[in-house]
Amino acid sequence: MGDEGEFKKGEKSGIHGGSAKEWEQEVLERLRRVEGQIRGLQRMISEGQSCRNVVTQISAVRSALDRAAFLYFAAHMKECLSASEGQGQGDMPTVDEMMEMFLQLS
Repeated sequence: MGDEGEFKKGEKSGIHGGSAKEWEQEVLERLRRVEGQIRGLQRMISEGQSCRNVVTQISAVRSALDRAAFLYFAAHMKECLSASEGQGQGDMPTVDEMMEMFLQLS
């Protein structure tokens, strides 16, 4: 259960290219990994693993979840900005709403 939330060199991030479906799939894959990490944490606690190991893994899960959240937001922001360039705003969030969403993640 390493730091799977970090992008490796050359790894696609979902925000530099690709369709909405591609970045959505990447976010879902990251969330499935987080889900597995949480199950592993539950097992570690049930087995009486050391506090240090459990806390280390909790930190890794938080980091991976944060990375998935920021990836989702960044890709969504890119999609919103691209859509607003070519047409009316429609139901797209305003800049202020996007800033508020971003701050909720921090």
